[in-house]
Amino acid sequence: MSAVDKAFHGLRHMIATGRLAAGERIPPEADLCEELGVSRGSLREAVRMLAALGVIEPRHGSGTYVSQLRPEDLIGSLSLTLQLLPLPGLLEVYEIRRVLEAHVAAKAAARATPGTIETLFSLIEAMEATDDPAEASELDHRFHAEIARAGGNPTLASLLAVFRARSRKYQVFTLPEGPELRAKSDADHRVLATAIADRDPGAAAGAAEAHVAQTERWLRALMPPVEEEDGSAG
Repeated sequence: MSAVDKAFHGLRHMIATGRLAAGERIPPEADLCEELGVSRGSLREAVRMLAALGVIEPRHGSGTYVSQLRPEDLIGSLSLTLQLLPLPGLLEVYEIRRVLEAHVAAKAAARATPGTIETLFSLIEAMEATDDPAEASELDHRFHAEIARAGGNPTLASLLAVFRARSRKYQVFTLPEGPELRAKSDADHRVLATAIADRDPGAAAGAAEAHVAQTERWLRALMPPVEEEDGSAG
């Protein structure tokens, strides 16, 4: 094990066991280096790694602290590795996404406020009105994010946002089949939003699962060879 790994795992153990609690300032460098048996350089690299994962927060002029360790924040750091998945790996993740999108849609149908429903249909109208694939992708993301928010679990919302961010790298709507795919996606969105507006959790779950499964089928069939930034189905 390298010195950096030793420092990384040592700090992680302190946090995992509660010796360093959420929001607590970590001990001085000299003390940590002595306890962990590593150099200052190795310790600082370990701190940078944990900061990238959202576990530690360096505060200028104040010191370095354990973050609040909110599940939704830590799950968001998964994007650092999930973004590296090739398409076959992403398609395996879609099985998880189908289950979770169905779950949050059912919860949204039970909990959505009139304001949420209004927002969903406004986003659908904007999606149907735009000819810009990048704008459509962003609106699609906001639509699904609003459903996840209405579901009431910030951790699930954060995890699904990570999944969607990876999917958006594939520009399905810019392909020759794009207009046809867009029309189908927009229709799926209306079915899903209507089920939520009707307070029907079962229908909402089924619509969400079918929508994600359709996107998965498109990706499997089209397998775009080049990744871009925006314009995918969601």
